Amino acid sequence: MFKQFQLDWWTVWGFGAQFLFLSSFLVQWWKSEKKKESFLPIEFWYLRLLASLMLVIYVVVRKDIVFMVTLFLQMIIYSRNIVLYKKKND
Repeated sequence: MFKQFQLDWWTVWGFGAQFLFLSSFLVQWWKSEKKKESFLPIEFWYLRLLASLMLVIYVVVRKDIVFMVTLFLQMIIYSRNIVLYKKKND
């Protein structure tokens, strides 16, 4: 069943990107616990954006159009949230 999966440099890269997605949730959880309220820190959006950029590279190499379109839409949302956060805090 698992013979079709490749474990190469790009697979490791993809797992690294997925780990950044996971870490964004961990950062959000940790910051919310510190504030004792639900909170989305700017680090959350930067981690999500960086993970998306890494995954775009991965998807281009692996040639997966469905995943690529999804990532571009997500990156627009993450970038917009960073802009909104910066406007509010300037």
